[in-house]
Amino acid sequence: MLGWVFSVGIIGLLPGAFFGGWVADRIGRKKILVMAVLLFGVFSLSTAFVDSYSGLLLVRFLTGLGLGAALPNLIALCAEAVSEHKRGTAISVMYCGVPLGGALAAVVAMFSSEHWQTTFIIGGLAPLLAVPLMILLLPESSAFRQQRDNTPGARPSTSQALFGEGRARTTLALWLSYFFTLTVMYMLLNWLPSLLLEQGFSKPQAGMVQMLFNIGGALGSLLGGVLLDRCNAVKVVLCVYAGLLAALAGVGLSVGIVPMAIAGFAAGLFVMAAQLVLYASAPPSYPTSVRATGVGAAVAVGRLGSVAGPLAAGQLLAAGAGTAGVLLATSPGVVIAALTIISVMVRAAPPRTCAAN
Repeated sequence: MLGWVFSVGIIGLLPGAFFGGWVADRIGRKKILVMAVLLFGVFSLSTAFVDSYSGLLLVRFLTGLGLGAALPNLIALCAEAVSEHKRGTAISVMYCGVPLGGALAAVVAMFSSEHWQTTFIIGGLAPLLAVPLMILLLPESSAFRQQRDNTPGARPSTSQALFGEGRARTTLALWLSYFFTLTVMYMLLNWLPSLLLEQGFSKPQAGMVQMLFNIGGALGSLLGGVLLDRCNAVKVVLCVYAGLLAALAGVGLSVGIVPMAIAGFAAGLFVMAAQLVLYASAPPSYPTSVRATGVGAAVAVGRLGSVAGPLAAGQLLAAGAGTAGVLLATSPGVVIAALTIISVMVRAAPPRTCAAN
């Protein structure tokens, strides 16, 4: 029963991401973002007060729905607020709020362990307090306003937005990249401590490696977009995904705590850098009129991977594959993700060498 409580929020992310992007292309990124923050704020707060299992499932699903709708609009707003050569950096800086928020939630939970409701009360009140500030201070995307004013009338259908005007290959490539990258990321997030215990490491050692994984992830979330702005995008992708493959091999084969700690840190760094490369690559693949739809669809497909990864890892471990077998099984997906996002970049932009500064 508890598994469904955790899973239903992730399930809510899928329709939230897709429809949040789709509606935003019609009425504006800011409006949907404000409504999304209001939605997950209200239902995070409600989680602390529900008194039935069915009610808990409902509020967790609606919380996930709001969180899912927020992300594609945050990405679209960041991408449209800066010049092309600063897009990756802007998205990386924005996304750094995710691990920072997660760390803050962990601190709150640590100091309120006997009253779990406190975590959800604070987690609900904080976004609700942010809503008035967003309404007053957050501008609507100028690119969206200009596009809306210049082309009033009917909007492209969903199929036209995703697959029209030669975008079919780009959309499918983005979906594959998002799916396989988030499959690996959420498999590591959910199973890394168990994989380490299966290899014979102690619980304190597994906890330390998990901490280093998260620290590496925070650094990778910042570096991914920054490097994409400053260096040749294809070379960045090759380095990031090659580093991820090497880190996965290190996690699977390391027998001492020092090499395992290095591998865990590297795995977090490269998998989060890969995710930020994807977040920075999706917006320029679509015109302004359908950008949030395209980004939202890719994020939704990625969320399927976030569900598939932990499930597949559990099945492989139950079948006796062991840590090395689980990580080896992810390797083809990592290669597919790298090749497909490179194909998107090659079609989308001219090559760029690393900036001197």
